[in-house]
Amino acid sequence: MATRELPDLVLMDMSLPVIDGWEAACAIKNNPILQHIPLIGLSAHAMSGDREKALQAGCDDYLTKPVDDLLLFALLDAYLGK
Repeated sequence: MATRELPDLVLMDMSLPVIDGWEAACAIKNNPILQHIPLIGLSAHAMSGDREKALQAGCDDYLTKPVDDLLLFALLDAYLGK
């Protein structure tokens, strides 16, 4: 979908069926056409090391659910520059 749509930013739920967000993040960041797109991982996982795992998978940032609206909007502003 990212290859077809070429979004300005991806909000990735890390707990997806079929291909999980960890695999999808790796695929996006390993694709030369997509690797420039900021990727923010979203997950209910708030265990120690989950943020680092998301960053290693290719996420540019990581937020836990429930998402703090102000933090999300700050990240969107930072990555999109609008």
